[in-house]
Amino acid sequence: MFGNILIANRGEIACRVIRTAQRLGYRTVAVYSEADAHAPHVAQADAAVCLGKPPASESYLRIDALLAAAKASGADAVHPGYGFLSERADFARACAGAGLVFIGPPPRSIEVMGNKALAKRCMLDAGVPCVPGYLAEAQDDERLMAEAAVLGFPLLVKAVAAGGGRGIRFVQHAPELPEALAGARREAQSAFGDGTLMLERLVRNARHIEIQVFADAQGNVVHLGERDCTAQRRRQKVLEEAPSPIVGQTMREAMGRDAVTAARAVGYLGAGTVEFIVDDSLRHYFLEMNTRLQVEHPVTECVTGLDLVEWQLRVAAGEPLPLQQDQIRFAGHAIEARLYAEDPGNGFRPQSGRIAWWRPDIALRPGVRIDAGVAEGGQITPYYDALAAKLIVHGRDRADAIRRLGAVIEDAPLLGLPTNGRFLRDLIRHPAFVQARMHTTLIDTWAEAGEPLLRAPRPALQDWLVAAGLLLLQGEVAGAAPRPAGVATYELLLQCGQEQKRLRVSVHGGRADLLVDGQTHQFCLLGTAADGRHRLALDGVQRSVAAVRVGAGAGASSGGQVHLASDAATFVFEEPSPYPLASDALDPRHARAPVAGVVVQLRVNPGDTVLEGEQLLCVEAMKMEMWLVAGAGGRVKAVHARIGDAVAANAVLVEVEVNT
Repeated sequence: MFGNILIANRGEIACRVIRTAQRLGYRTVAVYSEADAHAPHVAQADAAVCLGKPPASESYLRIDALLAAAKASGADAVHPGYGFLSERADFARACAGAGLVFIGPPPRSIEVMGNKALAKRCMLDAGVPCVPGYLAEAQDDERLMAEAAVLGFPLLVKAVAAGGGRGIRFVQHAPELPEALAGARREAQSAFGDGTLMLERLVRNARHIEIQVFADAQGNVVHLGERDCTAQRRRQKVLEEAPSPIVGQTMREAMGRDAVTAARAVGYLGAGTVEFIVDDSLRHYFLEMNTRLQVEHPVTECVTGLDLVEWQLRVAAGEPLPLQQDQIRFAGHAIEARLYAEDPGNGFRPQSGRIAWWRPDIALRPGVRIDAGVAEGGQITPYYDALAAKLIVHGRDRADAIRRLGAVIEDAPLLGLPTNGRFLRDLIRHPAFVQARMHTTLIDTWAEAGEPLLRAPRPALQDWLVAAGLLLLQGEVAGAAPRPAGVATYELLLQCGQEQKRLRVSVHGGRADLLVDGQTHQFCLLGTAADGRHRLALDGVQRSVAAVRVGAGAGASSGGQVHLASDAATFVFEEPSPYPLASDALDPRHARAPVAGVVVQLRVNPGDTVLEGEQLLCVEAMKMEMWLVAGAGGRVKAVHARIGDAVAANAVLVEVEVNT
């Protein structure tokens, strides 16, 4: 038995576990890095212990620090959440060695399923169908290239310890293989401490469908139906739904049987997910087993009415599964959308910064659930995954769920930094998703083809008018500099991204007349609602908008920027300075960090000669590697970073003397 649970994680999953544990009467202990000292999960737990500095390697991945935190706080059990150490057999063993109940499967199950090659061998022995491949007997490049030629192209290079889309490379043609082997091996070694590789034949136009399984110490194993996680970009899940729109009852039973067989084959205990690749003939093949709770578990909870964290705690306490297979029922349709701090219009580049507005309670209504681990005023840092929140809906059917999810995305904006909100809203309305014609690489194909869905949204005329009205009439509230007295009409220049618009404005008390493109519009600020949204009237039509004033930008006489949510997108408007600062962001003499992150590769030294387009160094942030390349040929004058250094966004990392 146990009574005090340490959650060895952060963010929304830590909040999620705390919520159920406290409902069941358990005490909870949060852990945090210095960067997360004011995070929601810290405040929600009964106690909290600091693990160390922000990088995960110095905090959330330190087994010694976690065990010390458990001892200091009196915890007698550990819930690993997902990510970090959740699928590390050595962590499970260390917990047991310290007398702590590990709320997860036995170390041997983690070990087998954590090694993709070993897992596939085990599944083949158990009769579970697997995709043909080479299972890592020898690791020299010559052998791997020879085996690849036998398998044929295209294929996937996978690290045996891969997870979360890392340590995996798609290879279309043989000449691409050496770089793919090097990249996958390097990434896996850095992320998992194991660079062992395997090869797998590519299943074209595949769907990703997974089965939730549960096992107890009494020998019972059940499945809780499937989740369709086909909507992915760069092998990272974007949307998940239950049930799958392509799975019928016969297929569900067959996949369920294979998933249960897989769990039994490794002596499983607790919650797990058996992932399958499904081809265009609806044949399924074992992909891997995640030996933990999944990010997307809420959709299964919605359609079954069960609390999977509660099941985890009961099984860990030695209780039998609450239900047998024939007692499990499914109702309705659920979809989860992952709200990320990233910029889809710029290659999904991760973002970091302060959250200026985040009030999800506004969007809560029947059939809606929002799991988040961030708060307004907090920071999204470059040290961890860019997931800000999960938006989950449950409807009578799939059409009902799609409609509800679209409304929630629009009604729960996060302001202060770019997110993928508009992309998510447009994706669930795209014919490929609505008609269940997605496959796992479709979004990547769209990105290469310039699909409009992935273009940065542009503000509509209404957005410019609302932003102008707020800048003009919200001055007293925001403490902005007032306009000169007695000036009846004047010009206002606004900028949003690279666009500018000039308006002729006049203010009359609480009303502003805005002349743009030869037409005058009337704007009236009516007040601010209890939820913080602004109530306004534009050309006689009243509406509420989520918008927030941020800082006082250079030359912004009206009080800095206005961050505005509109039609599931977010825009930043400001008055550009009449004296713009000289910028060398595109100067080939200075290679700058694209985001805040960590230097993971360095290919040049001072004095080296470089060609235009040559790779200089690689910055990693939030699971993404970004290469800095030479903007022009020349000689490396200076290098201002070393491998392992944390660097700020826009910092000059390499200086180049450009050839003249």
